[in-house]
Amino acid sequence: MTAPVILLPCDPLAPRRTDGHFAGEAEVVRELGGDTALVDHDALLAGDAEAAVRRVPRGPSAAWYRGWMVPSAAYAALARALAARGCTLLTTPAGYTAAHELPGWYGAFEGATPQSTWLPGAAVPPPHELAAAARRLGGTGPAVVKDFVKSRKDEWEEACFVPDLADTAALHRVVSRFVELQGEFLTGGVVLRRFERYRLRGGRAEEWRVWWVDGEAALVTPHPDAAVLAGGTPAADPDLGAVRPLVHALGCRFVTTDLAVREDDGRLQVVEVGDGQVSDLPQGADPAPLLAALVSC
Repeated sequence: MTAPVILLPCDPLAPRRTDGHFAGEAEVVRELGGDTALVDHDALLAGDAEAAVRRVPRGPSAAWYRGWMVPSAAYAALARALAARGCTLLTTPAGYTAAHELPGWYGAFEGATPQSTWLPGAAVPPPHELAAAARRLGGTGPAVVKDFVKSRKDEWEEACFVPDLADTAALHRVVSRFVELQGEFLTGGVVLRRFERYRLRGGRAEEWRVWWVDGEAALVTPHPDAAVLAGGTPAADPDLGAVRPLVHALGCRFVTTDLAVREDDGRLQVVEVGDGQVSDLPQGADPAPLLAALVSC
């Protein structure tokens, strides 16, 4: 059985070379005896999926994508363009959306992740709709604002954190600023999530990123944000026994879970879920165990 091809983004300035951010992964794949091919990420985002895959060899093959984040619609276009060349993405467009966007994965992890609710659409929801959404989270207490994929943690006070859901004016103000800053990159709609306090290490939440391939943990790393801070690396890997069945329930072949420990009761909680193809490795992490799992599928 032929090993899957690993699709990597090309360097925008030198399209025959792998983007520098992923060059190390390309080298490891070759060391493992696997094959790589290049995808033009800029062309894909510009809506020209056929041009994006012109360097992918024609003929029957299967592939994983390892690259920059793309919207679900662009991923579906990528899958179609590859299929026209005989190449099948091992993560389907439906699977990508399920792992990439919160409404797709929330049901499988409900109870093990912060309580959430969402309002689809590209506009700022009116205050009465935000108040109703707040009531679904209990109506009081702190929360965070994000869209189906991303938050704006760097603008914490103005576009992310809501001190009290009962303050509808403040909630509307934060959501409005979030939507304004996201602009054309707003994905899906507005999400409200219960704010949880997590155990700290190195001045920020002690957080792991677990890479799952076909329901098994292929690699455990610090969260990329934690890994760049002195003392931010978790002291030990978490016990994944309670998380594994939730990943199985989601049913996606290649996903990541970001995990942290609640400050109040010490329980491990799923902070975020992502599609593994577009999740970033922390600086300095060895990608070999993950890539070995991918090329052996």
